[in-house]
Amino acid sequence: MKLAIDIVSDVICPWCFIGKRRFEKALVLLQPGTETEAHWRPFELNPDMPAEGIDRRLYRTRKFGSWERSQALDAQVRKAGAAEGIHFAFDRMERTPNTFDAHRLIWLAGQQGAQDAVVEALFRAYFLDARDIGDREVLTQVASAAGLNAADFLESGHGRQEVRAEESWARQQGIQGVPFFRIDGGAETISGAQPPEAMAAAFGHHKLTTF
Repeated sequence: MKLAIDIVSDVICPWCFIGKRRFEKALVLLQPGTETEAHWRPFELNPDMPAEGIDRRLYRTRKFGSWERSQALDAQVRKAGAAEGIHFAFDRMERTPNTFDAHRLIWLAGQQGAQDAVVEALFRAYFLDARDIGDREVLTQVASAAGLNAADFLESGHGRQEVRAEESWARQQGIQGVPFFRIDGGAETISGAQPPEAMAAAFGHHKLTTF
């Protein structure tokens, strides 16, 4: 028996990275013998983002009204991240990328049983190494480091329809923000990067699904 968990996220969402760390801590708190199966689902925070992305300072100034406001929000996230062992490189990040190809890569990884490794690698590439994960060459390198050969895949049209379908699914579920955790088909849900104890309680209080 396994606990099926859908994790809806975007790889440029810092709270999704924090949520991943808290999710990992929550799993440790579950009762011995509890098995889980996580599936990462796509959610583009900026579905209308140009393919080449946007200068990060320009984007965040437009979004939050001023660069100073953006920096204040970054400081709050940096503090929360540090508590989870994440040291955000906001000062070195130059672009806000389009994440559609990154989600295609995550979909591909799901077909090969490597989703968690690829999601982790994408988070680290963007938030810790300040790399442009909208660039296909960068994505190919990130995939390779996670043990995935994705060069030909990214240049093809494969995975596009599947990612669009999953994004449509998320909208149909009424999901408007991420991270969002959906447990055993929606019997329970968690919105946001909740503390590990709250996640574990939600996971542990639900009857396991038999696969």
